Amino acid sequence: MQYEIRGGNLPILSITLKDGEKVYTESGGMSWMSDNIEMETSTKGGLLKGIGRMFAGESLFLVNYISRGKGKITFASEFPGEIKAIKLKANESIIIQKDSFLCAEDSVKLEIHFRKKLGTGLFGGEGFILQKATGPGIVFLEIDGSVTEYNLDKNEMIKVDTGHIAMYEESVSYELTTVKGVKNVLFSGEGLFLATLKGPGKVMLQSMPIRNLANKLLRYMPRTSGGGGKLSGINLGNVFEHD
Repeated sequence: MQYEIRGGNLPILSITLKDGEKVYTESGGMSWMSDNIEMETSTKGGLLKGIGRMFAGESLFLVNYISRGKGKITFASEFPGEIKAIKLKANESIIIQKDSFLCAEDSVKLEIHFRKKLGTGLFGGEGFILQKATGPGIVFLEIDGSVTEYNLDKNEMIKVDTGHIAMYEESVSYELTTVKGVKNVLFSGEGLFLATLKGPGKVMLQSMPIRNLANKLLRYMPRTSGGGGKLSGINLGNVFEHD
């Protein structure tokens, strides 16, 4: 399997498959492909695993793409950012946030991942459930904005706003720490908790979490003012004709 990532901050992933090679993605994840690639939709691992993926914010069904002869298939990122290819060894695992999974070789196992501590699940910003990808094989991630990577040494720690965590290796521990000081909690804009990632292992952080972008854009979206046919200063009478 050969692949190419291009397109700047609106990237696409183009994969060239040999005869019989397979990749899989979520339903609706493919952008375009050559005519000799077949589709095979399933829950991949059974109904319970499919339902588990739904709890993780992903789709119930996964789609296998099988090449009959040499073929090419392309996947496009759903938002501005980067596509990263991570090659996993046998039994090597990474933990990824919701919506980061783009596609993977057929040999890669994708499953839900439960955070062990109650507080981490409740207040960690992503809920109890993330996703876990286990090798061997290549898994492709789509990450919000630009990516910054850290290779943490043993016991080395970094504190992160939870929305900026895109991926971390299974060897990295994840815990929540409380922001100290009442004024910091109330007025810093960082909320009550930060994530503490402790090495050893690799961490990928993303510069523009899509939920942060959505919250910023929400400020500029029209809102109902409560009457008068207006939306945030926009007179609907100028848009719609009334009898």
